[in-house]
Amino acid sequence: MQNLDWKNLPFGYVKTNYNVRCYYKDGKWGNLEVSDSEYINIHMAATALHYGQEAFEGMKAYRGKDGKIRLFRWEENAKRLQHSADGIRMAPVPEDLFYEAIVKAVKLNEEFVPPYGTGASLYIRPLLFGSGPEVGVRPSSEYMFIVFVTPVGPYFKEGFNPVKIAIVRDSDRAAPLGTGTFKVGGNYAASLRGVEKAHKAGYGSPMYLDAKEKKYIDEIGAANFFGIKDNTYITPKSTSILGSITNKSIVQLAEDMGLKVERRPVPVEELETFEEVGACGTAAIISPIGEIKDLATGKVYTFCKDGKPGPISTKLYETLVGIQYGEIEDKHGWVIIIE
Repeated sequence: MQNLDWKNLPFGYVKTNYNVRCYYKDGKWGNLEVSDSEYINIHMAATALHYGQEAFEGMKAYRGKDGKIRLFRWEENAKRLQHSADGIRMAPVPEDLFYEAIVKAVKLNEEFVPPYGTGASLYIRPLLFGSGPEVGVRPSSEYMFIVFVTPVGPYFKEGFNPVKIAIVRDSDRAAPLGTGTFKVGGNYAASLRGVEKAHKAGYGSPMYLDAKEKKYIDEIGAANFFGIKDNTYITPKSTSILGSITNKSIVQLAEDMGLKVERRPVPVEELETFEEVGACGTAAIISPIGEIKDLATGKVYTFCKDGKPGPISTKLYETLVGIQYGEIEDKHGWVIIIE
């Protein structure tokens, strides 16, 4: 086991021992290769560099109280990467190759899986990009698939405590019918203006409204939004939102708890009516929101008035994390143990 300050890890990059790589050439995927290098050789005319042919995933491995390492819903990540690959016309990574690569990457770096009870986990980053040279705008004929891992702490430094979010209206993350439903790097590059603006205003992350009318809530930076009221879990429906595996899981847990679930357009004015609001995703899991400020109008929406997360958000968070760490029964078959 590495001698790291596990309880105070940031959500950032820490060098580990190995990464796993695979190449697509001549219409087929090759064999997995193991590398100890943090660098890659890439052609200067690669489509990833010029035309944004790049997609990635984010997932985690968790060490349970029993010392065993668990993966959470890896099949959903495999499917989402295939969806992203299809969206920008890349060669999809077969599910069995995806699984073999992530398990190999975790096993090779097992000493970096944080101890149980530290609040940290091993972040897994599968990456797929066009590596073949093209000068015309067309898909590459060659691709590279890499999986690297790094131990991480909470995405928001507040952990499971209320965060502050800023509504940003003068930039968009993705267009309707654009690449918003794909997990591609361009969406995150497009969000950086909003991220920077929110941070300068003293907020943890931007909230984006729909690009067409600026009437409805889309996403919170790199996470999905949810609101709770009248025993109902409400999350936006939009043609520019990334399908969150965490949100999909919380929807199921909410139904298990007896909540109604609504996936629909959420007008920004509806914020005034929610009892609890939050952001959810692989990195953040659930981050309760204590304040949302519309930077354009100055209007402030306040939640968690006692400074604590709401009861339903808390139960959802504790249940999901309990399943991921093997403390709560996995009724839906979401978790596998890496042997």
